[in-house]
Amino acid sequence: MIYHLGLIFNNLLVLALLAGCQYQPKETTAEQSAATALASANQPIESAPTYAAPPQPEFTIAYLMGKFDPTTHPDFVKIMPPYADNTSRYLRRDAYDAFRQMHADALKDGVRLTIISATRNFEAQKAIWEAKWTGARLVDDEDLSQTLPEPRRRALKILEYSSMPGTSRHHWGTDIDINNLNDAHFLSGEGKKTYDWLRTHAHRYGYCQPYSPKDRERPQGYNEEKWHWSYMPVSAVLTELARTQLQDDMITGFKGAEAAHSIGVVAKYVLGINKACLPE
Repeated sequence: MIYHLGLIFNNLLVLALLAGCQYQPKETTAEQSAATALASANQPIESAPTYAAPPQPEFTIAYLMGKFDPTTHPDFVKIMPPYADNTSRYLRRDAYDAFRQMHADALKDGVRLTIISATRNFEAQKAIWEAKWTGARLVDDEDLSQTLPEPRRRALKILEYSSMPGTSRHHWGTDIDINNLNDAHFLSGEGKKTYDWLRTHAHRYGYCQPYSPKDRERPQGYNEEKWHWSYMPVSAVLTELARTQLQDDMITGFKGAEAAHSIGVVAKYVLGINKACLPE
């Protein structure tokens, strides 16, 4: 009997000790709760990997001038539906992640954003430029090789909307064309709704319209392009690289390149952008 009473007493003692050592949940402060909520809100959609823009030293003049293949470059990814009109387009990972967030939020407001042009390397831009230069592709219904035989005047006409190879922002993987390549589309109806939404919200995702209306603030450069938007966290770094290192005499390797220096392509076109899109 004494043995059994001792055993019962020991068991009761063990239970009492365990009750005193029960796990107490750690209190969560308001700051910790806010931090957790913010971390969850900042997760990219579709569990996409996060990507930080590389620092300036990783960019070279060759990159700036589009002398690489975006289909094999480690910083680039293919744009998939529903974000683009086809699956042959590429963009930098960081610019793509930001666009997908913008795309999702625009849909909530009844606005659909579709990328219709993205990265074009030197060779792709050369094909566009030379088609216009030779007359294989008409500009304003004209064969410029016939109507503007003088190289400088012909180049200036093409430069209204198309960049010389080696100078295009589309080389960088930061710039996209959205929905339509005609400014008139964005003046009414769904086009105006889209443009108004972009003007109001695009900056929240790092995007800026580099080719704003030409006026006293932007007297030179390409004509306005309401469809063209640039991912500033990276393009501002590359704009500064162009300002400090790109020279007109580097613009070579295509028909009509001889006009680059007399026109001043770097200063007037590469750097002739909306002040809101310039590096601070």
